[in-house]
Amino acid sequence: MDLFSFGAESEPITRLLADRMRPESLDEYIGQDHVVGEGKLLRRAIEGDVVSSILLFGPPGCGKTTLAHIISKQTKGDFVRLNAVDASVKDVREVIEQAERNKSMYGRKTILFLDEVHRFNSARQDALLPAVERGIIIFIGATTENPFHSVNGALLSRSTLFRLEPLTKEHSMAAMRRALTDSTKGLGFMKLEIEEEALAHIASMANGDIRRALTALELAAVTTTSELDGTVRVTLEIAEESIRQPTVQADESTQYDVLSAFHKSVRGSSDAALFWFLYAVEKLGMDPMVFLRRLTVACSEDIGLANPQAMVQAVSAMEAYHRIGWPESKYIVAQAILFAVESPKSNSIAITIGRIMESFDSIKSAEVPFHLRDGHYSGAKKLGHVGYQYPHDYPGHYVDQNYLPDKLSSKVFYEATEQGMEDKIRHNQRIRRSKNREK
Repeated sequence: MDLFSFGAESEPITRLLADRMRPESLDEYIGQDHVVGEGKLLRRAIEGDVVSSILLFGPPGCGKTTLAHIISKQTKGDFVRLNAVDASVKDVREVIEQAERNKSMYGRKTILFLDEVHRFNSARQDALLPAVERGIIIFIGATTENPFHSVNGALLSRSTLFRLEPLTKEHSMAAMRRALTDSTKGLGFMKLEIEEEALAHIASMANGDIRRALTALELAAVTTTSELDGTVRVTLEIAEESIRQPTVQADESTQYDVLSAFHKSVRGSSDAALFWFLYAVEKLGMDPMVFLRRLTVACSEDIGLANPQAMVQAVSAMEAYHRIGWPESKYIVAQAILFAVESPKSNSIAITIGRIMESFDSIKSAEVPFHLRDGHYSGAKKLGHVGYQYPHDYPGHYVDQNYLPDKLSSKVFYEATEQGMEDKIRHNQRIRRSKNREK
């Protein structure tokens, strides 16, 4: 069997299966029912050829480019596609100039699809704005990164944002079954038998990326030797060879989200904190130091004096990571994370810092009280730098005196909580304040 031709009535195989099976209409489109399902806004706009400027945001393989392709088939105007990786400002301006001519001379609209728009720097994005504002072009951008981080605010505000969700194993299964039965564009021309377990494995490992699933399916089909009767049998073992590792995408915004999930989990869940840490390092390839730095901050921001040993654990884990590397330090870092999560929590340090920062607005400048000023030089007494009481000369090594600027002398910034070891500090504060009131 010639693996490079469909037969007498079919065109040569010159494109990959994923490209050949790209949907041409919304009826063929798989997934994203919340965006293009029956009666949804974007579906109505596409079917009516009244699409306005939009941004399609979602992970790789979720159907952003395919959706733009369907729009190109549906519109009666001109459709131009550029990729932000290699497109320049000159390319954009040429499209705009041509679009302006087409609109003024023939009344034809132009849709510009800019794939990977997050790769466009701010200056190149700015070049689009005037044409979008004047309606010279209808802009469609596709991005895998959070558009609020990667797209200019002005361009974002002039576009309708549609968030596409990751596709599932079931979506990949549906796409592969369609390819197996399509004799014109798919693999239906072959006498192909594929085990259900093999399909399920490919769908699972593709991790929602239909293009990857179809590519693996095609690889398994065309590289397997046919039997005497021409049958090609794809087993689970062959499928495992065709797609070995699940895809995990980790763009910048995803990394921020995972780091945020880690820090928030440190406040409340040992299981989740350790899960997000290991997922980020082992699956996304993120640097463990990013999480060790965040853990160290959390040990002060979220635990503080309720358990000072949490900071010791975190810093020790950081030192261990520097000395013995990864993965040997995995256990030490995990220990520090679990210790932090299971520690009593207090955010009194963060609250105290916030109160002090706010107090700056209430005073123009902070004058040091005379009794706290430097008195270790001749003439200091003449300037009035006297009156400081040395706490170690008093019972309990404490004496009531003002340490703050006079304008803030009555302020209380730090109030210890009842959490963990901080409760002892709280007890000492109460004793000191009661003595002050007695005076």
